[in-house]
Amino acid sequence: MSSLQTSPESAGEAAEDQALAMRLEVVVLPVSDVDRALRFYGDLGWRLDADVTTGPGFRVVQVTPPGSACSIIFGSGVTTAAPGSTQGLHLVVFDLERARAELAEKGVQVSGPFHDAGGVFHHAGTEGRVDGPDPERRSYGSFASFADPDGNQWVLQEIQERLPGR
Repeated sequence: MSSLQTSPESAGEAAEDQALAMRLEVVVLPVSDVDRALRFYGDLGWRLDADVTTGPGFRVVQVTPPGSACSIIFGSGVTTAAPGSTQGLHLVVFDLERARAELAEKGVQVSGPFHDAGGVFHHAGTEGRVDGPDPERRSYGSFASFADPDGNQWVLQEIQERLPGR
Protein backbone atom coordinates (compact mmCIF):
# COMPACT_ATOMS: atom_id res chain seq x y z
CA MET A 1 0.00 0.00 0.00
CA SER A 2 1.45 3.40 -0.93
CA SER A 3 1.91 6.10 1.68
CA LEU A 4 -0.93 8.05 0.04
CA GLN A 5 -3.46 5.28 0.51
CA THR A 6 -5.19 4.58 3.78
CA SER A 7 -6.58 1.38 5.15
CA PRO A 8 -10.33 1.18 5.74
CA GLU A 9 -9.66 1.38 9.49
CA SER A 10 -7.61 4.56 9.25
CA ALA A 11 -10.03 6.06 6.72
CA GLY A 12 -12.88 5.37 9.16
CA GLU A 13 -10.90 6.93 12.01
CA ALA A 14 -10.17 9.98 9.84
CA ALA A 15 -13.87 10.33 8.98
CA GLU A 16 -14.76 10.06 12.67
CA ASP A 17 -12.22 12.75 13.54
CA GLN A 18 -13.65 14.97 10.79
CA ALA A 19 -17.19 14.45 12.07
CA LEU A 20 -16.09 15.68 15.49
CA ALA A 21 -13.89 18.54 14.26
CA MET A 22 -15.22 22.03 14.91
CA ARG A 23 -13.16 24.90 13.58
CA LEU A 24 -13.86 28.51 14.40
CA GLU A 25 -13.58 30.19 11.01
CA VAL A 26 -15.68 33.37 11.18
CA VAL A 27 -16.51 35.93 13.85
CA VAL A 28 -19.20 38.55 13.15
CA LEU A 29 -18.17 42.06 14.16
CA PRO A 30 -20.75 44.83 14.62
CA VAL A 31 -19.78 48.10 12.92
CA SER A 32 -21.63 51.32 12.18
CA ASP A 33 -19.84 52.26 8.95
CA VAL A 34 -18.92 49.37 6.68
CA ASP A 35 -16.61 51.35 4.41
CA ARG A 36 -14.74 52.87 7.36
CA ALA A 37 -14.27 49.40 8.89
CA LEU A 38 -13.09 48.06 5.53
CA ARG A 39 -10.50 50.84 5.28
CA PHE A 40 -9.33 50.26 8.87
CA TYR A 41 -8.83 46.52 8.51
CA GLY A 42 -7.45 46.91 4.99
CA ASP A 43 -4.90 49.41 6.30
CA LEU A 44 -3.84 46.76 8.83
CA GLY A 45 -3.00 44.49 5.91
CA TRP A 46 -5.88 42.10 6.42
CA ARG A 47 -6.84 40.19 3.28
CA LEU A 48 -10.17 41.07 1.68
CA ASP A 49 -11.96 37.77 1.06
CA ALA A 50 -15.39 39.02 0.05
CA ASP A 51 -17.45 42.18 -0.32
CA VAL A 52 -20.94 41.23 -1.42
CA THR A 53 -24.13 43.25 -1.60
CA THR A 54 -27.30 41.32 -2.41
CA GLY A 55 -29.80 44.13 -2.03
CA PRO A 56 -30.65 47.23 -0.05
CA GLY A 57 -29.60 46.88 3.56
CA PHE A 58 -27.53 43.72 3.17
CA ARG A 59 -23.78 43.78 2.61
CA VAL A 60 -21.24 41.25 3.82
CA VAL A 61 -17.52 41.99 4.02
CA GLN A 62 -15.08 39.28 5.08
CA VAL A 63 -11.44 40.00 5.95
CA THR A 64 -8.73 37.77 7.38
CA PRO A 65 -5.74 38.75 9.51
CA PRO A 66 -2.35 37.67 8.11
CA GLY A 67 -1.63 34.05 9.00
CA SER A 68 -5.06 33.44 10.52
CA ALA A 69 -7.44 30.57 9.76
CA CYS A 70 -10.29 32.64 11.24
CA SER A 71 -11.84 35.61 9.47
CA ILE A 72 -14.14 38.39 10.58
CA ILE A 73 -17.33 39.43 8.86
CA PHE A 74 -18.97 42.82 9.16
CA GLY A 75 -21.49 44.62 7.06
CA SER A 76 -25.05 45.84 7.07
CA GLY A 77 -27.86 43.49 7.99
CA VAL A 78 -25.51 40.81 9.36
CA THR A 79 -25.93 41.35 13.12
CA THR A 80 -28.20 43.11 15.57
CA ALA A 81 -25.36 43.62 18.05
CA ALA A 82 -24.49 47.23 18.85
CA PRO A 83 -21.51 48.59 16.90
CA GLY A 84 -18.40 48.48 19.04
CA SER A 85 -19.82 45.98 21.52
CA THR A 86 -17.37 43.14 20.81
CA GLN A 87 -14.59 42.70 23.35
CA GLY A 88 -11.74 40.29 23.91
CA LEU A 89 -11.00 39.17 20.37
CA HIS A 90 -7.47 37.78 20.53
CA LEU A 91 -4.81 38.02 17.89
CA VAL A 92 -1.93 35.73 18.76
CA VAL A 93 1.51 37.12 17.92
CA PHE A 94 5.00 35.73 18.33
CA ASP A 95 6.62 39.08 19.15
CA LEU A 96 4.39 41.50 21.06
CA GLU A 97 6.73 44.49 20.73
CA ARG A 98 7.05 44.05 16.98
CA ALA A 99 3.28 43.68 16.57
CA ARG A 100 2.69 46.82 18.66
CA ALA A 101 5.23 48.76 16.60
CA GLU A 102 3.67 47.65 13.29
CA LEU A 103 0.20 48.66 14.45
CA ALA A 104 1.48 52.04 15.66
CA GLU A 105 3.22 52.61 12.30
CA LYS A 106 -0.20 52.11 10.68
CA GLY A 107 -1.74 54.78 12.91
CA VAL A 108 -3.45 52.47 15.39
CA GLN A 109 -3.50 53.54 19.02
CA VAL A 110 -2.26 50.42 20.78
CA SER A 111 -1.74 50.07 24.51
CA GLY A 112 1.57 49.39 26.10
CA PRO A 113 2.35 45.81 27.00
CA PHE A 114 0.65 44.48 30.10
CA HIS A 115 0.15 41.31 32.08
CA ASP A 116 -2.43 40.25 34.63
CA ALA A 117 -1.78 40.66 38.35
CA GLY A 118 -3.02 37.09 38.90
CA GLY A 119 -0.77 35.74 36.17
CA VAL A 120 -3.39 33.59 34.48
CA PHE A 121 -5.44 35.56 31.94
CA HIS A 122 -6.29 39.22 31.68
CA HIS A 123 -9.45 40.50 33.34
CA ALA A 124 -12.17 42.43 31.52
CA GLY A 125 -11.37 46.08 30.95
CA THR A 126 -8.29 47.26 32.79
CA GLU A 127 -8.93 45.54 36.14
CA GLY A 128 -5.89 43.63 37.36
CA ARG A 129 -3.76 45.00 34.54
CA VAL A 130 -0.08 45.48 35.38
CA ASP A 131 2.10 47.58 33.08
CA GLY A 132 4.81 45.72 31.23
CA PRO A 133 5.05 42.23 29.78
CA ASP A 134 4.88 39.14 31.95
CA PRO A 135 7.99 39.41 34.19
CA GLU A 136 9.10 35.90 33.19
CA ARG A 137 8.10 36.45 29.53
CA ARG A 138 6.00 33.28 29.63
CA SER A 139 3.94 32.46 26.59
CA TYR A 140 0.28 33.38 26.98
CA GLY A 141 1.11 35.97 29.68
CA SER A 142 1.83 39.24 27.84
CA PHE A 143 -0.80 41.38 26.14
CA ALA A 144 -1.53 44.70 24.44
CA SER A 145 -4.85 46.03 23.22
CA PHE A 146 -6.37 48.26 20.56
CA ALA A 147 -9.80 49.13 19.20
CA ASP A 148 -11.28 49.56 15.76
CA PRO A 149 -13.03 52.86 14.87
CA ASP A 150 -16.31 51.62 16.41
CA GLY A 151 -14.64 50.56 19.66
CA ASN A 152 -14.57 46.79 19.12
CA GLN A 153 -11.76 45.67 21.41
CA TRP A 154 -8.86 43.52 20.22
CA VAL A 155 -6.16 41.94 22.38
CA LEU A 156 -2.71 40.96 21.18
CA GLN A 157 -1.44 37.93 23.08
CA GLU A 158 2.18 36.86 22.85
CA ILE A 159 2.68 33.12 22.42
CA GLN A 160 6.14 31.88 21.59
CA GLU A 161 5.71 28.31 22.80
CA ARG A 162 2.36 26.53 22.66
CA LEU A 163 1.01 24.42 25.48
CA PRO A 164 0.98 20.67 24.74
CA GLY A 165 -1.93 19.65 22.53
CA ARG A 166 -2.35 23.11 20.99
